[in-house]
Amino acid sequence: FTSWGKETTKKYTKEGIHEILEALSNHNDEYGMVLRAKGMVEGEDGQWIYFDMVPGEYELRDGEPDYTGRLCVIGSKIDEHKIEELFGIA
Repeated sequence: FTSWGKETTKKYTKEGIHEILEALSNHNDEYGMVLRAKGMVEGEDGQWIYFDMVPGEYELRDGEPDYTGRLCVIGSKIDEHKIEELFGIA
């Protein structure tokens, strides 16, 4: 297994995170075999979005502000470049 992680100041919407998690959960061949994704990012509205994903299931929730957003994807044969593009930080 490998893990990919980045810090980011990019702001997201809940809809955007929802779409990213759907893509990671349903497109194993494109991004690798994703077993887990988690993170916290600042929302465009100033609220912080926390997320957790395992195949077939994910959760979005509001969370406490932090100094920067953090993203983590864990799995096998992870395509780091495609994941960076998916999160819009490539």
